[in-house]
Amino acid sequence: MGRVFVVKLEDGEVVHEQLENFALEHKIKSAAVVAVGALDEGSRMTVGPEDGEARPVTPLFHTLLAAHETAGVGTIFEGEDGLPRLHMHVSCGRAGDGLTGCIRVGSVVWQILEVIIFELTNCQAKKIKDESTGFEVLEP
Repeated sequence: MGRVFVVKLEDGEVVHEQLENFALEHKIKSAAVVAVGALDEGSRMTVGPEDGEARPVTPLFHTLLAAHETAGVGTIFEGEDGLPRLHMHVSCGRAGDGLTGCIRVGSVVWQILEVIIFELTNCQAKKIKDESTGFEVLEP
């Protein structure tokens, strides 16, 4: 284990953009990430494949219609281009309704998102493009 970062994301910030920029600035090549806070109305999430057997994968998307309480876990690993990629799934809730999905398509902070980044040292894993699925997948 390497460094541990405590990051506060603020209202209106796009989660994956901010965390990938933070990782680039601090030269974080691999890490585990946890987050708690809220996502705002208009946030987009990937919520599953249209058909789990089809290749390439056609994702399903959902847009939040109001602010939701949020908790998430994820990873940061370098892509083939050497830039950090956040892969984070979150669960969101509001008034008894829940939703879980990947935030990579544009989730925006409502008020605050508290994030802890746990750097992994001596880790050579990278995100590599998988032609079958169209995903960047982890290659340990």
